[in-house]
Amino acid sequence: MVRDIVIYPDKRLKLISKEVTSFDKELHSLLDDMYDTMIAKKGVGLAAIQVGVDKRALIINIPTEDSDDAEQPKENTLEIINPIFIEKDGSCKYQEGCLSVPGIYEDVERAKHVKIEYHDRHGNLNTIDNDEFLAIAIQHEVDHLDGKVFIEKLSYIKRKKFEKEWKKRDK
Repeated sequence: MVRDIVIYPDKRLKLISKEVTSFDKELHSLLDDMYDTMIAKKGVGLAAIQVGVDKRALIINIPTEDSDDAEQPKENTLEIINPIFIEKDGSCKYQEGCLSVPGIYEDVERAKHVKIEYHDRHGNLNTIDNDEFLAIAIQHEVDHLDGKVFIEKLSYIKRKKFEKEWKKRDK
């Protein structure tokens, strides 16, 4: 089921998501809905809070190729529950966008390499060690779990410009 996306500046995006303690049907249903929603909205990642659920759950599905008809098969979806960073190092800039801030793309500085521990939908512990686009996506989505949106990482001047343009769109 496709759910509504929480759009900035909705206060729910500031919530710090709660740890998942039950790896049950309710969680599985949420993850399935998140996949449907992400695909429908043409995203590569989605945190539970972006569909209004304050649980430490996120999904990422990087398209199989860089083209408009790239595939995002469900079996390629990473379901990351209760992620914890074990390592974060290096630095890189990448142009990011966000389903909760539609139409805005900005260069954001992040760690180049990350290593995380997380649980899958069944509660099994896993590790991801990555220094490619996946590392960027993980950091972006974990920020959502911590009540942060990528535009908060912009310089003061870029942030002010964004706020001005965003307000104009609402009128």
